[in-house]
Amino acid sequence: MFQKTRIKLTFLNSLVFILLMVVLGVMIYHYTEKQIYKDINKSLEEAVESVSHPDQREVGRGPVGDPQISLIKWTEDKEIDSISQNIINYASEFENFYPKDYDRIVEKQTVSGYSYNTIAVKVKMEDGTKETFQFIRSTNPEKSMLNRLIIIMTLGVLAGSIFAILAGYFLAGRALVPIQKSWESQQQFVSDASHELRTPLAVIQSRTDLLFQEPDATIQEKAIDISVISKETRRLNKLVTSLLTLARSDSNQMEISKQEFALDVLIQEVIDQYADIAEFQGKRIYTDTITPIKLIGDKERIHQLLVILVDNSMKFTDEGGTIAINAAAKAHTIELEVKDNGIGIPKQDISKIFNRFYQVEQSRTDIEGTGLGLSIAKWIIDKHSGTIRVDSELEKGTSFEITFPKLGQ
Repeated sequence: MFQKTRIKLTFLNSLVFILLMVVLGVMIYHYTEKQIYKDINKSLEEAVESVSHPDQREVGRGPVGDPQISLIKWTEDKEIDSISQNIINYASEFENFYPKDYDRIVEKQTVSGYSYNTIAVKVKMEDGTKETFQFIRSTNPEKSMLNRLIIIMTLGVLAGSIFAILAGYFLAGRALVPIQKSWESQQQFVSDASHELRTPLAVIQSRTDLLFQEPDATIQEKAIDISVISKETRRLNKLVTSLLTLARSDSNQMEISKQEFALDVLIQEVIDQYADIAEFQGKRIYTDTITPIKLIGDKERIHQLLVILVDNSMKFTDEGGTIAINAAAKAHTIELEVKDNGIGIPKQDISKIFNRFYQVEQSRTDIEGTGLGLSIAKWIIDKHSGTIRVDSELEKGTSFEITFPKLGQ
C-alpha cells in the first residue's frame, strides 16, 4: 500500500516540478527572444535615422555601425541603385527583398535560408527624385543562438526530470516514514485494544455460562462468579472509557476548558478520595502543600491527571509505603510532584511508560491494569503546555515532576 502511494507521490511531485521547469524555460526563451529582436529593431531604427544625414547615404561608407545591417537603395522604378557588399551573395533573390511596407519594421522574413528583419523608408534626394532606402538586419546568428538555447533547455529539462523523479522518490519515501509509523502504531493500538477487550469479555462470557449451567443456585453459592463478572465489567468499562478518551484526543474532539482554580484544594480533594483506600492497604498518602496555589487550566482534566498518577503510585507501592503529592509556585511556572517509595522503574524503560499498553505488553510486574493511564496523563500535560520528568530507582521509588506555565499558555 505504501509503495503504491510512494509511486503516486513521486509521479505527482515530479510532474509538478517538470511543468514548472517547462513553464520557466518557455518564459526564459520568449524573454530572450523578445530582448534580442528588440535590440535588432533598435539598430534598424538607428539606421533609418542615419539617412537623414546626406554624408551617410553612400552604401560604401556604411549607413550604421552594426555590421549585420545591409542597405539596398531602390530607384522609383524599383531598380537597385546600390547595395551593400554583405548581401551581394543573394543577388539572384533581390526581387524578394523589395519592400512592400514602408516606415515600419517587418520581422522574421526569410529568403533562401537568409533570415532578416527589414525596414524601408522613402527619402527625397537633392535632385528632387525619391529613392527607397531599405535596411536589412540579418537574424541568422540570433536564430542559431535561440536554437541552441532550445536544445540546452530541452536537455536541461530532461536532466531535471530525471533528477526530479529520483529526488521525488527519495523525498516521498521520507515523507511517508511518519505516516507509516503512525499507521503501524495505529495497527498495534487496534491489536492491543482488541486483545484487552477480548480478555474481560472472555472471562465474563465463561462465568456467565457457568451461572446458566446451574439456574437453581443461589446468589451466595455463585458469589465468586458474580464477583468476577462485576470486577471484569468494571475493568472493561474503565478500558472503554480510556480508549474513548484517547480516540477523542487523537482526533482533537476533546476540548480543554481553561480557567483559574485552586490547585492546593484539588490536591487535598484527591488525597481525601484515596485516604481510606490507602489506609486499608497499609499505605500513607499526604501533602505538604499549605500555600494557596492558583493554576489556569482545565480543573477536571488536572483532577484526572492526579488520579492517574496517584492510582499508578498506589499500585506499585507496597504495604507501609508512602505517596506524596506536592505543588509549588515559581516565578513563571507551577510545579507539581507525585512521589512514592514503591518498586521503581528500570532506567531503560522510563522512556516507554507513556506508550499505550506499555504495562500490558512490557511491564515486569503482573499487576493488573490497562496500560493507558499514563498515555492519557501525557496528553493532559501536553494540552496544558506542560512538561513531565520521571525519576525512578528500583526498590526506592518513583517521582513524576510536572511543570505548567503559570499563565496557562
